[in-house]
Amino acid sequence: MDQGAILGPLWAMMGLTLVVWVYMFVRRIPFIQSSGLTPEDLAVPGRLAEASPPDVSNPSDNLKNLFELPVLFYAAVLALYASGQVDSVHVWCAWLFFVFRCLHSIVHCTVNVVMLRFALYTAASVALWVMMARGLIAHFVG
Repeated sequence: MDQGAILGPLWAMMGLTLVVWVYMFVRRIPFIQSSGLTPEDLAVPGRLAEASPPDVSNPSDNLKNLFELPVLFYAAVLALYASGQVDSVHVWCAWLFFVFRCLHSIVHCTVNVVMLRFALYTAASVALWVMMARGLIAHFVG
């Protein structure tokens, strides 16, 4: 299998992170401008989060989420690529991880139905754990 096939989902995840980052600012900047918050207010830890309604805080929270388990995803993809362990199962799991994380971000940044968001998070996590378990076994067991 072409080892580079695993890089598509990696780039897609980075693209998702960029989209959420832009969306966060699209929601946050107009709120700050209309809220009366001063630069001094914004310097107080937690003040912006405390003052922000969900449609402003959820994209920020989601961006933070994209630096949790996805960090392991990036490391796993690069380790699989570097070690030549990429196969079709890993590529499928990587794309599933991306798709479910994308859906998770859409839900989190919009309607924020917590149980749906949790189900999408769990599905993405299972795909990642399968990738990591297979990589660990191949590395340590052979």
